[in-house]
Amino acid sequence: MKRRLLWLLLLGFLAINGVAFLHAWRFTHFTDESGTHTGNPEQLSALDKAWVLLTGIQNPKPRNLGAPAFAFRTVLIPSPNGQLEAWYSPVNNARGRVALFHGYTSNKSKLLTEASVFRQLGYSVLLVDFAGNGGSEGFQTTVGFRESADVAAVFAYLQRQKPAGPIILYGASMGAVAILRAESELGVRPTANIIECPYGSMLQTAQNRFGSMHVPAFPLANLLVFWGGLQNGFWAFDLDATEFAQHITTPTLLMWGAADPRVTRAETDAIYAALRGPKQRRDFPNAGHEPYWRKYPVEWQSTISAFMSQF
Repeated sequence: MKRRLLWLLLLGFLAINGVAFLHAWRFTHFTDESGTHTGNPEQLSALDKAWVLLTGIQNPKPRNLGAPAFAFRTVLIPSPNGQLEAWYSPVNNARGRVALFHGYTSNKSKLLTEASVFRQLGYSVLLVDFAGNGGSEGFQTTVGFRESADVAAVFAYLQRQKPAGPIILYGASMGAVAILRAESELGVRPTANIIECPYGSMLQTAQNRFGSMHVPAFPLANLLVFWGGLQNGFWAFDLDATEFAQHITTPTLLMWGAADPRVTRAETDAIYAALRGPKQRRDFPNAGHEPYWRKYPVEWQSTISAFMSQF
């Protein structure tokens, strides 16, 4: 009886690690196949959630849909993660430059509205595909860790552009965390940051994801983070935006949607409290994990404009 119980425990241990290993791989590696990405957890039916828990998400490489209506040119920027594709749109007599970084399973074409607003405010814009996304090389994502090296490469590219001027970094979700890590760990020093809905830590975002599916987070979330980091060559438990924020002295505007099911108020409060430099915060009451200009176009733009008027 004891031997049988030990075998059952061993099989259970192997099975749950096998599921976590598969989830981690699919979560951090895109495929070259056509198709659609698995929907948000809160939008899945009970049957779909069960299937995703068993098989992992469908994760085709995000592709750019459409191009800017404003004048731009495509530029290629070398990064340690591979060649990055970006759209650069300078404006006459620019007040500075804004680099825009997208979130997980997204791409630069999803940032066209934000880029248009920055251009209207007098800034040249650079919309970037992280490595593995859109037109950039690769099929891998680390939800902010390796992406921080892309931020550093883009920042260095903008520093080489003439004339010199303020450089502002804008990022949503994964893009926001990549910006914070680039400054905390890689020595990037922009003029200012605008970050939307950064998650608190990789473990917390995994726990939130299981919570959205109404599935107990432990131990799958912990195993997902463990295997995801191991597969991609880093210790994912150290991917912690709150820790990064403690080293940020750059003026920062932090925005968050109060109806966000994937980034909690507690996470946002902790990141904001940890920021060491001048900081501002704007919450949008009925916004979820989404671009805030969709529900609050006037408020979002006025918040951006007021913050950037300082630089």
